[in-house]
Amino acid sequence: MRTFIAAAAILSCFAVAVPAQIERGFHEHARRVIDRAQDDLRRAEDFERHNGKEISRYENAQKQLSEFDRELTKDHFDKGKIDDAIGGLKDVVEHNTLDPEGRDALRRDLEDLRALRAERG
Repeated sequence: MRTFIAAAAILSCFAVAVPAQIERGFHEHARRVIDRAQDDLRRAEDFERHNGKEISRYENAQKQLSEFDRELTKDHFDKGKIDDAIGGLKDVVEHNTLDPEGRDALRRDLEDLRALRAERG
């Protein structure tokens, strides 16, 4: 009987630890996606002429990505913040002057952010 209780206790620890590890792995992956998107935004901004409206779209997208990332550091996946980040990045892709390589990179970032959102439903 003791062996059974000990085994059950050990298994219950795994039942709690495994989902936490999976969640932590997801958040680390999400933070890498955000970091790459921010790097791609900075590279695209360096290419662009400095027009007020276009620059404000970059700043907005960076801010929204940062706010979503801040929530992830607290182990909280905020659907509203990822939606805002996707919208901000989409505005840059659709309305800013971009070189083809920069546009492709930002589109990949958009796809990855949308995949993160879809995974969390």
